[in-house]
Amino acid sequence: MFKRVLPLAAAAVVAAGAQTAWAGTSSAPQTPPAKTAGQAKAQDQVARETLKNGLQVIVVPDRMAPVATTMLTYKVGSREAPKGFPGMAHAQEHMMFRGAKGLSAEQIAGIGAALGGQSNAFTTNDSTTYYYTVPNQFTGVALRLHAERMKSVLDKPADWKQERGAIEQEVSQDMSSPIQVAIKRMREALYQGTPYSHDALGTRESFNKTTAKMLKHFHDQWYAPNNAVLVVAGNVDADKILAEAKDLFGGIASKKLPERKPVKPGKINAKTIHMPTDSGYGFALIGSRAPGSRDAQAMATTEVLASVLNNPRGPLYTKMVASGKSLAAQYTSLPAALGSIGVSYVVFPKGADADALVKQMRSILGDIAKKGISPDQVAAAKRQLVTQDTAARDSISGLAHRWTQAVAVDHLQSPADQLAAIKHVTADDVNQMLATLIKPDQSVLAILKPEGSGAPQTGGGYGGSESFSPKNVGHVKLPDWAAKPLAKISTPEQSIKPVETTLANGMKLITVQSNSVHAVHVYGHIRNEPDLETPKHQEGVSDVLSQLLDFGTTKHDRKAYQAALDKIGAQASAGTDFSLTVLPDHFDQGLDLLAENELHPALPKRAFQLLQQRAAASQAGTIASPDFKAGQAMKTGILPKNDPALRFATPKSISGLSYSDVTDYYHKAFRPDLTTLVVVGNISPDQAKQAVTGAFGNWKARGHKPDVTLPKVGDNKPSFHHVPDKSQSQDTVQLAESLGLTPNAPDFRALKMANQVLTGGAFASRLYRELRVQRGLVYYVSSGLGTSRTRTQLAFQYGSDPDKVDEADKLIRQALVRMAKEPVSNGELHRARAGLIRQVPLNEAGADSIGYGLLSRVELDQPLDEPYRAARAYQSIDAQQIQAAVKKWFRPDDLVRVVQGPKPK
Repeated sequence: MFKRVLPLAAAAVVAAGAQTAWAGTSSAPQTPPAKTAGQAKAQDQVARETLKNGLQVIVVPDRMAPVATTMLTYKVGSREAPKGFPGMAHAQEHMMFRGAKGLSAEQIAGIGAALGGQSNAFTTNDSTTYYYTVPNQFTGVALRLHAERMKSVLDKPADWKQERGAIEQEVSQDMSSPIQVAIKRMREALYQGTPYSHDALGTRESFNKTTAKMLKHFHDQWYAPNNAVLVVAGNVDADKILAEAKDLFGGIASKKLPERKPVKPGKINAKTIHMPTDSGYGFALIGSRAPGSRDAQAMATTEVLASVLNNPRGPLYTKMVASGKSLAAQYTSLPAALGSIGVSYVVFPKGADADALVKQMRSILGDIAKKGISPDQVAAAKRQLVTQDTAARDSISGLAHRWTQAVAVDHLQSPADQLAAIKHVTADDVNQMLATLIKPDQSVLAILKPEGSGAPQTGGGYGGSESFSPKNVGHVKLPDWAAKPLAKISTPEQSIKPVETTLANGMKLITVQSNSVHAVHVYGHIRNEPDLETPKHQEGVSDVLSQLLDFGTTKHDRKAYQAALDKIGAQASAGTDFSLTVLPDHFDQGLDLLAENELHPALPKRAFQLLQQRAAASQAGTIASPDFKAGQAMKTGILPKNDPALRFATPKSISGLSYSDVTDYYHKAFRPDLTTLVVVGNISPDQAKQAVTGAFGNWKARGHKPDVTLPKVGDNKPSFHHVPDKSQSQDTVQLAESLGLTPNAPDFRALKMANQVLTGGAFASRLYRELRVQRGLVYYVSSGLGTSRTRTQLAFQYGSDPDKVDEADKLIRQALVRMAKEPVSNGELHRARAGLIRQVPLNEAGADSIGYGLLSRVELDQPLDEPYRAARAYQSIDAQQIQAAVKKWFRPDDLVRVVQGPKPK
């Protein structure tokens, strides 16, 4: 598979994001006026109505794919949790999947699995949201699930006892992240004495004191139609959805809601938090109070400020990142309705002077505030935010989330209100906001320095697969309102029509035209394999080249190139994976800039010297980190000695690179005859071909085409590896083995169905039920078939306390043994078939999933309509074929186990 590399700065923000709430801007152009029931005759207009019981219903039609997202949000979160029980809302979120009156937990799980879509829930400071993304013919079933759980919840003591084990595993997982712990402590200091002093997660101590009766009382207080917003987005009939909502929810009585706790923080006591981290990098975070998302104008100002500060042309990036001193430096916010946290952070290599970097970051921000942010910078930021917002509409589930955030959390009329607020932001507003956010005496500093955890321990195989055999998941009788529509499994028809062509230079172009896509999205991939293409003793050359591509082109230096992107509000990234997001009017200009960076990078020698030093220091921390050691332990266990994939960069190999090594690698790896470009947007194939030919047509390959396909590998032997990780209280466990087939082999689809039985149906799957629902050993367990053109791996991952690792491990191995001994049940077969087939249209319900899905198929040498071919095959694969494939390919006693964290007990 091709690699999508998340930029380090973004990775740090994701790791730090203790809140799930959306903080973006809204739709552009502005959303059409909403219609009430009986007026929504124009099928693409937003329709909304507030029912007599107070439930707000909003329907947002989108014709991108035959898919719909139903998102029900209750205006209750950790802010409303009783004193001493910070995770109450989170616990009740979990228990909503444990059953309601007339609807058992098994039925909820069975329906979710048969729907084949995506379902989940999340809790924040201010809200709790439940959602289903499904093929649109099952929208009514999803709505009925929401309605039944609004009416009642069982909250049985026995169920809570089991679920408490799983939710405590979730707490252990999050508290094993030093960034999460740092943000938690930062929140306590900034919002001490308020309901925002704790996050939504909760603690083991509070869950141990929580009773099922308390949870039922919490549901009875807050789960009411007049405290909820229902958003349905996708390819639906608005009038029909409004009528269904009235029928399903209209009879539920409204409630008198309890008084909400105010958020009135007092004086901040500035403090510094010092913590170790086992990450390969260090982090320094400066947190301060920021406006809540319900203050639309202040939130818009914060958005513009962040865009200005994070611009690569700005001093924060120029002086701290482009200089080679740090790996990332940015400003972000962790939003909440009544008070957010603004975070300025820097990511640094192991051994760097964190105090000096913090001092420099404060100085840079102070200097920006002193000099002032100009109207031109604000205008550029607004253009970028408009493009981001337009692109964010190009996902059905994302569209539902945006409306939910705007209406249910921020109390706006629509997402367009936030965009209108952004348009009114002035340079004076931004400067005033910056001045309030950078005061040292009004902030909390957290410094996380990398520390080692000791050498990994390796042993022989792990046995014991035969000793215990739980029963198969039994047949679950679904209620008629779900059973009837879900009984027949229809093979979907492809809704997109990708048009493929090849340019004269060998570059492949795939165009997907859709008038439901508002921006133009370009996704590019150059087939490459650094493990094969890197000369001996030059490991790390591809990583240095990747960073060097950020330094402009032969036509524009780094700042001038970013200025050209800012002028048209475009976002672009270069590399062997490259991309562009731009508004349709600027497609040609954006594509020319993208090609300029790919084909004519500046690769300045001075920048190479700075980056080489930084990359060597960074790699020293990386290879000392438990994450790296765990990954390498798994590779060592699975791959044969001297396999190319065992190569990795060291400080010595990076320090030994010459400038010509990097440029030579660029000319070797960057070739049009190994490149695929996907264009998704309201652009015709002819328009796309003309623009791509103009931008990339003169690109010529140099020399012989390199070998980028890894050799096949044989079966591995079993082994056990423990990687100490002092930052984790919970263990992260990986089990994996090599399989001797490719993704295009006849048995591969049968194995996909076996994997679906194991974990694909979430709570209805074998492993979720046995490990989480029945025993509370884990919070999550996942499995999958990782593939390339020549290699496939079966892999499992779960997180659990050290004393539960072995039992969970044993159950996974026994599940594989049982699958080889006896066929899956009829119910499991139906759920697996339904799940895999009904997932297919979801892959076309967003621009990103379309673009990256097509690139993936090219990388695996599959036809572009492979998901639909697979769907037809799943219809005929039976239980005996699954059993035979499992018996032939899965080897329970050969799994390699890597445990990261405390030593299992």
